[in-house]
Amino acid sequence: MALIHQMYSPDLQPLLQSLLAALTDLDFEYEREREKLSVDLPEGRAKARVLKMLKDRHGARRQPYLQQLASVQEHILRVPH
Repeated sequence: MALIHQMYSPDLQPLLQSLLAALTDLDFEYEREREKLSVDLPEGRAKARVLKMLKDRHGARRQPYLQQLASVQEHILRVPH
């Protein structure tokens, strides 16, 4: 059996799992809301505007988590293995 070496400190694993879980939850919620609105709203500019607002809000909610992940990645790359 081949051994896989961890590329990061075990202390970071809970943080990484938490960040990834939060992003997964946000993505799931966004997809659920987008689907519901796509079905419920009549076609037209109002629908397109609402869906764009939903997408923009989703991006804004994801951004802090993505920034934290980038910070953790930078930390991982700086730490000698």
